[in-house]
Amino acid sequence: MFKKTYDWIDERLNVTPLWRDVADHDVPAHVNPANQMSAFIYCFGGLTFLIVVTQILSGMFLAMYYVPDLYNAYTSVQYITKEVLLGNVVRGMHFWGASLVIIMMFLHMLRVFFTGSYKAPRDLNWVVGVLIFMVVMVFGFTGYLLPWDQKAYWATAVGTNIANTVPIIGPYVRTLLVGGDTLGAVTLTRFFAIHVFFLPAALLVLLGLHFLMIRKQGIAGPL
Repeated sequence: MFKKTYDWIDERLNVTPLWRDVADHDVPAHVNPANQMSAFIYCFGGLTFLIVVTQILSGMFLAMYYVPDLYNAYTSVQYITKEVLLGNVVRGMHFWGASLVIIMMFLHMLRVFFTGSYKAPRDLNWVVGVLIFMVVMVFGFTGYLLPWDQKAYWATAVGTNIANTVPIIGPYVRTLLVGGDTLGAVTLTRFFAIHVFFLPAALLVLLGLHFLMIRKQGIAGPL
């Protein structure tokens, strides 16, 4: 049944060459599983991507129940945690995954730096990777406010005040994020929109560029 379905799709879309191009991709000897430590440190990028996918999937589930307004934001988070089937598990995955993805991305960047993989011709890909790291950090900052509790409110107040101290553009950045003089309904709506629309779009574009360049340039050699 599966083969017939696959053949039917392949006849119309010719997916076999694409699949073989991915599956038959050569892996350098220094990434061989026989060398366990070397293979492990070269998996940091793949593990980071796996966590990013988990964050996207769990975030889509949470967005089905979350209400981004002053009166229902906190209540909807409590409903997800206490009433929705496995809601506490999914929210926990998203909460801890937000920290874990930053840790894994940092380890991945350390590996790239100490093995010299950021050097030409992969220097542009290093820049794209730094941009991805910045987007992920903004993900964490915008998502922190969404539960709309005291800790989230005051942490965001401190963060936006720090942004306000940036020379020249600081006040404009704070106004863009807060939407007024104080944190309120507009702030919550903007953080939610940035978190679920703008940042995912930027992340997908940057990841596409990142993988395309990895595919074109190949994996860097050993230390």
